[in-house]
Formats: sequence, structure tokens, C-alpha cells
Amino acid sequence: MATDQTTRSAYVALVGRPNVGKSTLLNAMVGTKVSIATRRPQTTRHLIHGVVEHGGAQLVFVDTPGLHVQEPRAINRVLNRAAAGAMQDVDAIVWLIEALRWTEEDRAVAERLSGQTAPVIVAVNKVDRVADKTKLLPYLGDRAAEFSAADWIPLAARDGTNVDRLLDLLAARAQPGPLLFPDGEVTDRPVRFQIAEILREKLITQLDREIPYALTVELERYDDNGRTAHIDAVIWVERESQKAIVIGHQGAVQKRAGTRARAELERLLDRKVVLRTWVRVREGWSDDERALAQFGYSE
Repeated sequence: MATDQTTRSAYVALVGRPNVGKSTLLNAMVGTKVSIATRRPQTTRHLIHGVVEHGGAQLVFVDTPGLHVQEPRAINRVLNRAAAGAMQDVDAIVWLIEALRWTEEDRAVAERLSGQTAPVIVAVNKVDRVADKTKLLPYLGDRAAEFSAADWIPLAARDGTNVDRLLDLLAARAQPGPLLFPDGEVTDRPVRFQIAEILREKLITQLDREIPYALTVELERYDDNGRTAHIDAVIWVERESQKAIVIGHQGAVQKRAGTRARAELERLLDRKVVLRTWVRVREGWSDDERALAQFGYSE
């Protein structure tokens, strides 16, 4: 991949309803964790790029927030705008749906995609969870009757089934041109962003259903002297009652999340990490445009 004449690239948007597995698929394609993934919807709140070299082409994927049918809060509107914007000027769109599960949110995504000029590849995820595989073909037939796509491919992001086949399809669509990212780079997100996201992931995985949507993480300090990284982070919630839950009895929840985050951060940074966290309240931040901009949700 040395010259514009010998290099090929493609810019690809990953879209779909919340919690369909976009971040898991991105991580599987890149071969390392570039986007946090949990079982909670709305885990992804930012446009995150992952870079893959496959079949002689550089494929740049943008992982988008899940498209929401309901937009009651400012953060939902911001996330929907970000996802819609990511579909502009791309070479291809990978639309993730779930095997044997079709929802109104999926139908709403189909309507948004109907006006797109870029080719759409429908990736049917979680086929590994389907016990009776004979049900897949009728399901695909029903979906194909509703939506015309360039390709359909069943896969399982969790165990890697057919992920290489999807990459083959996308590499075949890559066009001659310069590399979009330097060789060896796997994501566009800086270390500070990754640190905040890892801590948010550890919190999400152990909190009740409502709380993850009401919290965000902001770094106040990141100092790295090459031997030790000192990190101070604020965990923002919207109500005092949520603050108590995030802290937990005698600080148990906050400490457990911090311990798990620190272990992953030490692997990421390859050095000792000193992590300090505080939980603070900012009333209604998720429905406040100024707060969203402060916390990095203005894209």
C-alpha cells in the first residue's frame, strides 16, 4: 500500500437500531477493542472509526449510535443526527439487523435507508443464537421483500462467523485512491476518549437498567510520565438518587467499576494507572444542549 495507484480504500457506515451488535461487529472486524460494547442499548454515543486492512484494501468503518424512533431528550436527537450524518458521502453502508427479530425500530431504519445512494449490505447478526437454522431463510425472504439491498449476509459478530465474508464483499467495493488513515492505525479516537469510555463501560455493566442512560464520564486530569498514568475522572448523573446508586453501599459500585477500569487501562497503556473517580450531579444534562456540548456530544 505505497501509492495512490496501488492502494484501494472504502469508507463504510455501520448503522442499525440500538443494541443490535454494531460495536461488537466493529471490534471483531478490527481485531481489537476500539468501541465499548455492552448488553445495554445506547452504549455507543459517539461516531467511532475503526480501520481494517483486508483483501488489499483499507476499510474505514464508522460505528454509529443506534437510531432511535423516539426522540424525547436532546441526547437522542443529537445521536440520531450523528448517525444520519455518518451515512452521507460513504462508499457503502452495512445495516445490522438481528436474526429472527424484527422491530418497529428496524422498520424505521429501513425507511431512513431507502433514500440513500450508497449501496447497502444487510448483515443479519446473531445467527449463532438461532437453534433452528431452517427459520433463517424465510426470515431473510420476508426482509428482502420489504427492502432491496446490494447484498445479504448472515453472521455472528460474537464468534466471528462470516465476518471475513463481509470484509470480502466490502473490499471488492473499495476504489483506487490514497489511504484514509496511516498504516497501522486502528482508530481515530484519542487515548483520553478511550479512558473515559472504558470507565463508562465498567459502570454500565453493573448498574440497573435506567442508570446507564443518565451517566456520562468526563476526564479532569490525564498525566502520563511514561511509568505511571494519573487519571482523575468525574462520573456525571442527573439526580441525587442516581448518585447514591452509582456510588453504592460504602462505595462498592464505584470502587468495583474503578478497579475493573484500572485493570483494562493498564493493559491498554502498558503501565501502572492511578485512577481516582468522583460522582457528581448535573440536573437533566441529557436534555441540555450546553451540557451535551461540554461532555462531547455536539458532533
